[in-house]
Amino acid sequence: MKKQLIQIYHQLPPPLRSVAASARGHYLYSWRYGPETESLVAEAHEREHWSAAEWETYRTERLGYALHRAVTQVPYYRDQWMERRRRGDQASWDYLENWPILEKNTLREQPLAFVADDRDTRQMLHEHTSGTTGKPLDLWWSRPTVRGWYALFEARWRRWYGVSLPDRWAILGGQLVTPVEQRQPPFWVWNDAFHQLYMSSYHLAPDLIPTYFEALVRYQIKYMLGYTSSLYALAQEALRLGRHDIQMTVVITNAEPVYTYQREAIAQAFGCPVRETYGMSEIVAAAGECEAGRLHIWPEAGWIEVHDNNGQVPVGNVGDLICTSLLNTDMPLIRYRVGDRGALAPDSPCDCGRTLPALASVEGRTDDVLYTPDGRLVGRLDPVFKSSLPIREAQIVQEATDRIRVRYVPAVGFSPEDEETIVAQIQARMGKIQVIMEEVGEVPRTSNGKFRAVICQLSPAEREILLAKRRQQ
Repeated sequence: MKKQLIQIYHQLPPPLRSVAASARGHYLYSWRYGPETESLVAEAHEREHWSAAEWETYRTERLGYALHRAVTQVPYYRDQWMERRRRGDQASWDYLENWPILEKNTLREQPLAFVADDRDTRQMLHEHTSGTTGKPLDLWWSRPTVRGWYALFEARWRRWYGVSLPDRWAILGGQLVTPVEQRQPPFWVWNDAFHQLYMSSYHLAPDLIPTYFEALVRYQIKYMLGYTSSLYALAQEALRLGRHDIQMTVVITNAEPVYTYQREAIAQAFGCPVRETYGMSEIVAAAGECEAGRLHIWPEAGWIEVHDNNGQVPVGNVGDLICTSLLNTDMPLIRYRVGDRGALAPDSPCDCGRTLPALASVEGRTDDVLYTPDGRLVGRLDPVFKSSLPIREAQIVQEATDRIRVRYVPAVGFSPEDEETIVAQIQARMGKIQVIMEEVGEVPRTSNGKFRAVICQLSPAEREILLAKRRQQ
């Protein structure tokens, strides 16, 4: 049904695509915002100046509630602890360190087992996402969880940066808002519910980018949010063309790391600060960059630990981020390995005046930027796997300019039609290139055990030729 709706959407003329996007937007708006939003925002701002003792009390109480709810109301955890008791394990569930680490694969295989008994998924918001691993995840959020989550966003990546919900903004994300073969604007849709211009990140070829600038001016966009690689491509072209009329209040990056050269180019192109954010659909951790350049953790979202192979590491050391739900206790994830690496920062005063803890670094999964034959850069391909495809995991490898290999581990029910869907989704974003589907028992990891969802094997010389081709267009 969802696939049919997407097909119908892409057959619509551009004005009706915006109508469809707005209709979906109004539905989501009703979930995310309500009469309590402003009070939730005010409470979030008040907590930003709490003392360490106040934060300790708050977080400890929330953690205790989350653990109790998980062990008494959530089937997966209740069964797990009953089995431990049967085996004679007397460890107390009151202590977080007694809980095993939860891997993504377990969540993926039995997502409904993580929903509390007193919640009906038919009355919850269902999110289906693959993140950066190519592994589909099903998540459910209650209305209080959704509104609490988006109140934090409003407080800490809008209000911090001098913008608010009514302001007009643009996003460069992974949704295929217009067919990739389309060569005439618009390469965007207007979502009236959110005052949002959703711009395609799959049409950022040099000859098309000037139309993006005209849209930003025409729609009077005040700030932008998007994948770092897409924002950087836009900034590069703005600088090359000498466009000094595209001025923003702030540019907010998400989903990808921000390198210094990218930050500098984006800031110069749009005459504004660049702020980094960190978070995930599982709602177990989040952080936002303050005006002093520090990446402050949102403690309300989750409890963050950092581990290596030997367990928890000292503050300042890099390791796997292991996170526990504090906000979403209707589908609580306890000691969940999010798949990113990072380090906690030592406690110290911040020039911004906030007492929120901070991340010293987030390494994340740095997906390679891929190159299309016509010189476009495609920074993310994880939306290819966001539909409900029966696959365990997948990896996209660019072996040549016109050849992509997809290594995939099929799940029960995988069919030739599913294979055709993946090929079509990639070609919709990359053009009519060769896509080789390779079934494997397991997607290979790197030497340090990392999973890379997207790999570009083009040589530096090949990449330079394509970049030169972009510059000549």
